[in-house]
Amino acid sequence: MRSTRATAAVARLNERSKGQHYILAITSTGLFKLRERMEEGDQEVSATLSLDDFVRLVNSMGPQKKIRMTKNDAAFMKQLVRKPKT
Repeated sequence: MRSTRATAAVARLNERSKGQHYILAITSTGLFKLRERMEEGDQEVSATLSLDDFVRLVNSMGPQKKIRMTKNDAAFMKQLVRKPKT
């Protein structure tokens, strides 16, 4: 199903954002909207977006999880940097 990526992104956003509840809305044209569920009713958070733009927006929202970096990971990342040609 096409909306699986969008649904997973909204689920991750809800995990990160305690006290707020976001929902996904799919338009008849197949585009996606993000809404925040409130006591007064649903409030539009985003405009109508394509799948890739929607997932990018949702992933950038809310508090971000810190990526755990071990010494070995840091050393490996250091080795991936290209050396300038001499």
